[in-house]
Amino acid sequence: MESNLNKVLSMNRQQLSGQLYKYTNVVKGWQYRWFSVDAQGGLLSYYLCEPAGEDSNTHIVGSAPRGQVHLAGAVICPSDEDSKTFTVNCASGDMLKLRAVDARARQEWVDGLRAVVESHSNSTGTALPPRDQLAAHDAFGAARQQLQQTELSNAALARAIENLNGPLSSTDPDLLMMKALSAASTHCLLQCLGLLQRHQELVPDSRLEQSF
Repeated sequence: MESNLNKVLSMNRQQLSGQLYKYTNVVKGWQYRWFSVDAQGGLLSYYLCEPAGEDSNTHIVGSAPRGQVHLAGAVICPSDEDSKTFTVNCASGDMLKLRAVDARARQEWVDGLRAVVESHSNSTGTALPPRDQLAAHDAFGAARQQLQQTELSNAALARAIENLNGPLSSTDPDLLMMKALSAASTHCLLQCLGLLQRHQELVPDSRLEQSF
């Protein structure tokens, strides 16, 4: 029986390589990158590139990838903010926020990446069936998005406290404690989420060790 990965690859190989916008924290904006998936190795690589014109091919800058992430155990999650954006949340804790040209292209990327994730997660002995595994991936992605929103709220709270102009001072002990607890709690939750993702990766290996 043909695997889900082979079906996706045979339907449209182009969906596993092409231009995407990548959100970068350095410039706080979207940048064009060329993405390529090594389906057999389970790697997603991206390169610097110059946007292609209507009648020209994309020019990749340099031969070495700008970045590379492992897809085994990753969470591929379409974003609710629009119909083009999605995230790749890796088991290592790395996160890529990407945007396709349209909703159809996003779905092709999501399906293709999830097929690679499923293939490599299964090869490491993942006990969950494919449907449950994708549901777990979606849950991890949704949790990470919520925590990212919480981080933004923490930053807004910190700015509000620092810019206080009134009876309360920005150095008020209670306000400083509130700011510190908010930041520490969010950091702790992010660490817990990362541990859960790593645990999901390690459980099959521990079961194999117990079988010997």
